[in-house]
Formats: sequence, C-alpha cells, structure tokens
Amino acid sequence: MKICVVYDSEGGHTEQLARAIADGARSNLQAEVFFSHVSEANVRDMADMDAIIWGCPGHFGTISSGLKNWIDKLGYLWARGTLVGKVGAVFCTTATVHGGCEATLLNLLTPLYHQGMIVVGLPGNIPENALYGSYYGVGITCPVEESSNTPVAPLGEQETALGMALGKRVAEVTAKLASR
Repeated sequence: MKICVVYDSEGGHTEQLARAIADGARSNLQAEVFFSHVSEANVRDMADMDAIIWGCPGHFGTISSGLKNWIDKLGYLWARGTLVGKVGAVFCTTATVHGGCEATLLNLLTPLYHQGMIVVGLPGNIPENALYGSYYGVGITCPVEESSNTPVAPLGEQETALGMALGKRVAEVTAKLASR
C-alpha cells in the first residue's frame, strides 16, 4: 500500500512532525511511504496513493498558502472522483497554545471530504492522544525561535509520539481497507 505525506513547512517544525508521521506509517511493513514538501509534490501522483496525509503550519487558524495552493490543484482529481475511497488524514503546527490549531485541522479536513476520502483521526483510546491530542488529526504547538539564526528546536517526545501514532493508525486503516 502506498501512503503519501505532503507538508508545507517554513521554520522546520511542521517538517519534523511530518517525518514523525511518515515514520509511524513505515512501522507497518506493508507501507511504502512517500514524503514530499508541497513545492516538490506532484498532485498527479496522488492517483496512485492509497492514503494521503497532508499538513502545514496554521496561519491565523487556516491552511498555509503553500499547501492551499497545492490542494487547489487537486480539482481535476475531484472532477474524475479519483480520490474517492482513499484514506486521508491531517496535521498542523502553531506557535501558541490558542493559535488556531483546531481551526486549522478542521480547515485541512474540508478538502478531504470534498474529495470523497475516508478521514482518519486519532480516537481517545490511543494512549498518545488521550490527554494531549486532537480527534481531528495531530495539532501541536511549537516554540518560535528567537531569530532566524537560532536552530529549530526538536519536537518533544509527546509531539513525536502523536505524529507516529497518526502515521501508524493511517497505515493500519489503509491496510484493512486494501485487504477487502
């Protein structure tokens, strides 16, 4: 089964979360994981994927312009129903606790529904999600570096675990659907 993780990242935090998600998906031996920044991801390749996970930094509670531009290119796939029945999931990062994480996740989900995809989130019975996560996908808060010269702080253990849990869950659900 083929799983694609597409992300937009400006400071590096969202890329780190995307890598954790990809690693979680790779924990399923049936998964072949493709990993792309939106500037390199080809929307035409999505037709060959069994699952697509996309994410970005939240910008005032909504999708970053880079990922939004990429999603808007999926229109021809929508017109053909190409993504109907494929698995989809979302993730985001924000700079502050109340920086619009949940709003961004909800905005990221809308195109999945329009495409007719099967949306996978993180239920509360997943230990990594029980106290810290979101049912809509993975949304985390990352610190803002003091300057552009400051190295990007690595994700914490909890944030990495959430990312891996989402990737693993998407791979598990995709495998179940592919076996039917």
